[in-house]
Amino acid sequence: MSLTVLSDDQIRGLLESLSFEEAEGFVQVLKSALHEYSTGTQSIDDGVVHQPERTSVRSGATGATTLFMPSFSGLGHAVKVVTVSSDIRPTGSVTLYSPQGPPIGFLHAQTLTAFRTALASSCLLIRRASVRTLTVFGSGLQAYWHIRLALMLRGNTIRQVYIINRRFSDSARDMLKKIYGVPKDTKQREGWEQAQFSLLTPGYNEYDRLQKEHLREADVIFCCTPSTEDLFDASILTNHEGRRKGRLIVAVGSYTKQMRELPRDLLLRATRSHPPGHMHYHKHATEGGVIIVDTLDGALKEAGEIIEAGLEPKQLVELGELAMIHRLAREEEESLASRSSTETSSISESFDKLDIASVGTAMSSVFGSESGSSKRSSSRSPSRHGSGAGLSLPFHHRRSSSQGDEHRHKQQQQNSRDDHLARWLTSGNVIYKSVGLGLMDLVVGFEIVRLAQERGVGSTIEGFSSS
Repeated sequence: MSLTVLSDDQIRGLLESLSFEEAEGFVQVLKSALHEYSTGTQSIDDGVVHQPERTSVRSGATGATTLFMPSFSGLGHAVKVVTVSSDIRPTGSVTLYSPQGPPIGFLHAQTLTAFRTALASSCLLIRRASVRTLTVFGSGLQAYWHIRLALMLRGNTIRQVYIINRRFSDSARDMLKKIYGVPKDTKQREGWEQAQFSLLTPGYNEYDRLQKEHLREADVIFCCTPSTEDLFDASILTNHEGRRKGRLIVAVGSYTKQMRELPRDLLLRATRSHPPGHMHYHKHATEGGVIIVDTLDGALKEAGEIIEAGLEPKQLVELGELAMIHRLAREEEESLASRSSTETSSISESFDKLDIASVGTAMSSVFGSESGSSKRSSSRSPSRHGSGAGLSLPFHHRRSSSQGDEHRHKQQQQNSRDDHLARWLTSGNVIYKSVGLGLMDLVVGFEIVRLAQERGVGSTIEGFSSS
């Protein structure tokens, strides 16, 4: 069996040249894998997803720490190895194995890691009704690939990209150079040749005013910095004026208990519960009542914002549990595109009326036991196991002599919940926190190897493993 070896430059070249259809294909493959991970679905054809906890070793001589992150799915196995130290930028590799065990791919991890993280964020980005203005904190690879994928997938609507960085650094200069260096025909094909880009740093005299304006104007906010303090004041987005507009807020830069990018009050506002009968007296964007995370276990252990806010598992929902929802009807999307993104009702009102006393995950309170319950693998930690208890919805059932009437009544209830969910995901306030998942490296790595083989990119060692 042959082994495909890909350098960082080769991987970057492949990903930079993706067509819209190819980028969308990557999104769909990752969505499917995350859905299987979150719901624990199993099949003979696809196999089982396993995501063990990562392990690490530290060198006393150099002070460097090396992390080992294994994962397994029906595609095969993968082990990501990354070394971090105070002297060098994190570096590492991903080794891919066939389901039978022989290695089939050896990939540099730098661009792959940034791309797969942005790809997961794109699972939410592609559902948004309005993506005209991006505000991005940071200037590293994570920031670049979040911008680049947004331009690939929604470039025909993006008109302004605000970049906010601590200083006008070499990385900020390099990122702008790469964006401006995208070939003209690529910009035209993706539809963003008229988009404007700007860089804001605290050294500018009117930094506070402009940061506030950039955040308020944004349809999407990407936070891509390893910050240990809030990137902005919560009141900018939580006061009356800030809540009038729905936004997708993505935080991927912080990944330890000591790090945080999003202010505590922003998360508490997003997960606030309302008593039955609560009504809004102002036009505010729809709230979901939960924070979306890539991995529940990882967020509770490693996401500084989640830990500091004291959020519980029932206030979090995994991206994979939302990723494959198909009832975002086309007519709903078309109507939302021309409708104001503000909503007078809160989806959290519907969530809070559900009986969540014995539920393990937030999605159970969104959908009820029939569609929200998960089949959890025995290899998962206890916090991932869903409850088998059923949930009673807070609707008054009209007495009917016909089972058909009762069925229609239940269907109307389900449709109503789905419509609330659609409004939240497409135009409400959605917060997504990612700490990273080895499964993402596995799935995206296999797709990159497939693409490289189709295009004849990389080095191939024939007969590396005996058959």
